[in-house]
Amino acid sequence: MITLELFLALIGYYFVMYITPGPNNTMLTVSGIKFGFFKTLPHLFGIPTGHAIQLTLVCLGLGAIFQQYPQIQNILKWIGTGYLFYLAWKMLGSLKVGKQDTSIPLKFYEAVIFQFVNPKAWVICITAVSLFFPTREDFYVALLFLVFLSSIVNLPCISCWAIFGTGIRSFLKNNKIKIFVEWIMAALLVLTGISILIG
Repeated sequence: MITLELFLALIGYYFVMYITPGPNNTMLTVSGIKFGFFKTLPHLFGIPTGHAIQLTLVCLGLGAIFQQYPQIQNILKWIGTGYLFYLAWKMLGSLKVGKQDTSIPLKFYEAVIFQFVNPKAWVICITAVSLFFPTREDFYVALLFLVFLSSIVNLPCISCWAIFGTGIRSFLKNNKIKIFVEWIMAALLVLTGISILIG
């Protein structure tokens, strides 16, 4: 049954998980820096869309498969963490603003697909279904409850990071600040990967 306590607890859980540093937020900050907020919108909308699909799959039984065959989740965890380390390495020297930058923003479908190798996204989904799925509720109502709230909380939280990136663009003309930001972003990705591996 969906109670007010469950509703507030799930919102609180989603808020903490979506607002804190992770692969999506780091990539959105970088996209905001390099391309500005409006060009980052496809990336921004792709994240909650991919995460909603992921959460739906976990509700429909993927979570049970992970529990029965934990090695599958471990493989995904290592692939995702390896990709985070690769992104961290690529981050260094990558923040070029304006005409110097020849890269393009992440497309909507690329952001959707990225959720399936994002270890933090899997942790969020599996934990949400394990702890907050209202088992006494109609299954489809419960599924909609988890997925809808996820999308509603996710978008404003991750938007803050894209806005932040857009806001600091002008400061990156200073090479020392640019290098400092690159190292901070790379370190956040590495720390996220390490925390997922030991968690």
